[in-house]
Amino acid sequence: MEADELLLLVARGDQKAFEDLYGLVSGPVFGLVRRVVRDPAQSEEVAQEVLLELWRSAAKFDPGRGSSMSWILTLAHRRAVDRVRSARAAGEREQREAWRAHHPAFDQVTEEVEAGLEREWVRVCLDRLTDLQRQSVTLAYYEGYTYREVAERLSLPLGTVKTRMRDGLTRMRECLGGVA
Repeated sequence: MEADELLLLVARGDQKAFEDLYGLVSGPVFGLVRRVVRDPAQSEEVAQEVLLELWRSAAKFDPGRGSSMSWILTLAHRRAVDRVRSARAAGEREQREAWRAHHPAFDQVTEEVEAGLEREWVRVCLDRLTDLQRQSVTLAYYEGYTYREVAERLSLPLGTVKTRMRDGLTRMRECLGGVA
């Protein structure tokens, strides 16, 4: 049987016809894919994908538009070109990421410098607070305690801690106002 007839049978789900068609077209499919992809392992994988696609989409073949072999080799060529483009894009992506890893963006450097300056300003402003305000703000914002936990830790009423926090944060805002 010829490839055209076999492909029409495959479109109806005939497994025996697919086996025969596989034997007939696997060599030319692999040869075409190998010339495009060049890597033997990748070529085998792409050829297998093409033959699987052939099984799944055999019903799309229209004998009025050309021979089955042309249609099959067109599928193979397209899939091989897709693989080459995909591999090239992945390689370019990896190169860009490697370059970026060794060449930090200007904005990243600027942000790191600004963050360092901001941290220094916060330290200066914290030093301007009273000891009681600094202690409350530090426990809440640097050590992650809630107002209630700060009150328990300092053995103070919750209202006193809230007042210290409010006054301390107001002074911090005023101090940082020139920076923010």
